[in-house]
Amino acid sequence: MISKKTKYALKAVLMLTEKYASREPVLIAEIAQRESIPKKFLEAILLELKNKGLLQSKKGKGGGYLLARAPNQISFGEVIGIFENPFSALPCLDSRAHRRCGECKKGSACGIQIVMQEVHRTTSSILNVTSLQDVHERMRHTNQESMYFI
Repeated sequence: MISKKTKYALKAVLMLTEKYASREPVLIAEIAQRESIPKKFLEAILLELKNKGLLQSKKGKGGGYLLARAPNQISFGEVIGIFENPFSALPCLDSRAHRRCGECKKGSACGIQIVMQEVHRTTSSILNVTSLQDVHERMRHTNQESMYFI
């Protein structure tokens, strides 16, 4: 499960993906209003995304935030990894912490770990190959299918 912070970050970068072609910065207030994200919370999220190199900002009149790279060069996994670090279902699957679950016997992998490791690998693979552009196109296609014309 991802945190609300991560979900808001994804919503914000997807909106910036939609606006990417114009290369015009988007105001925090516009993102907050359109995506129903508390403005103060969004400011912290966007700053963190900027500090990690995913966003650029422009100050002054005509300022705001925009993607630092093309949407097809930013993966969902990259955004999630900033806020869900580590992104693993079990502490023993966190490659950086190297913690064992309290119930596991030393040196042995339990059945839960074996299955969850496969889930983690598959999930990570999907997140890391799915770009913001991929998701934007899927959303656009889905929205077109649900439109009715008379």
